[in-house]
Amino acid sequence: MKVAALYQAGGPERFVLEERPLPTPTGEWVLINVKAIGLNRSELMTRKGYSPGVQLPRVLGIECVGEVENDPSGQYDKGQPVMALMGGMGRDFDGSYAEYTLLPRSLLHPFESTLPWETLGAIPEMFQTVYGSLYPALGIQSGETLLIRGGTSSVGMLAAQLASLVGLTILATTRNPQKENALLENGATHVLIDSGQVTESVRAIFPQGVDKVLELVGTATLHDSLGCLKPGGTACMSGMLAESWTISDFAPMEFIPATVRLTTYDSGQITSPTSVFQDFIRQVEAGWVKLPVSRTFTLGQIVEAHQFMDSNLATGKLVVIP
Repeated sequence: MKVAALYQAGGPERFVLEERPLPTPTGEWVLINVKAIGLNRSELMTRKGYSPGVQLPRVLGIECVGEVENDPSGQYDKGQPVMALMGGMGRDFDGSYAEYTLLPRSLLHPFESTLPWETLGAIPEMFQTVYGSLYPALGIQSGETLLIRGGTSSVGMLAAQLASLVGLTILATTRNPQKENALLENGATHVLIDSGQVTESVRAIFPQGVDKVLELVGTATLHDSLGCLKPGGTACMSGMLAESWTISDFAPMEFIPATVRLTTYDSGQITSPTSVFQDFIRQVEAGWVKLPVSRTFTLGQIVEAHQFMDSNLATGKLVVIP
């Protein structure tokens, strides 16, 4: 089988395409025939060497969709469509940047769908992050206002659609004015050009502030995003597009406005039941949701795919078809 292995941290050119023997699953492991892989910023950070817990060499990839090739337990038949995400994929053990991958059975979500693989490949981590952020973390309600900081990311684009479907007013940010129309067409009511400070722009529209904030840029803009909230509002940090994990000299009483709430969402800690993924697939099949897929690549184009991710030119999810 072909894999894209990472032996040294650095630029996209560090990926090495190589042939490896097809592994044999034992115990609680299942061999998956990978059909599509969604790319993630966390993989970009791991490739750059910003994930100290990851030991190289490693095959990256924290999510995939595919078919069961061999389940020694007999729980899954050969050919059963499954999706998988997180749980150590591409970090503690080799992940999905491959034609086949060994995964713990506990990570698998079986599903049925008529969607093409390149569409299904965009779903697992993107949808899980959006759903977990909007509902368990933020508890969105119809009629509320939601600021999405990092609106042209794949998570931001999908979050705007799902939130607008249930009656929220969406403010979405972008650093690129040329992406304004894409955000408006995707469900945003207001588009803010992000210079690093958007509090004044938000309060020009909603003087009291917004109800909820989905922070996808990360620690670089979190303080400003908290300033956009009305008293009693909630912010959820679910992304780190700015590639910074920490806040220097963090003083909570000064950083977080009084009565404003700050939470996080991490799909590695809380994952939805399989039925939630299946219900979302049905929404996509029915045309209620349009998945924001920006470009697709082959596994042989993994270097080009990471170069494109580095460029920040995508408006939506990048998918690799092995």
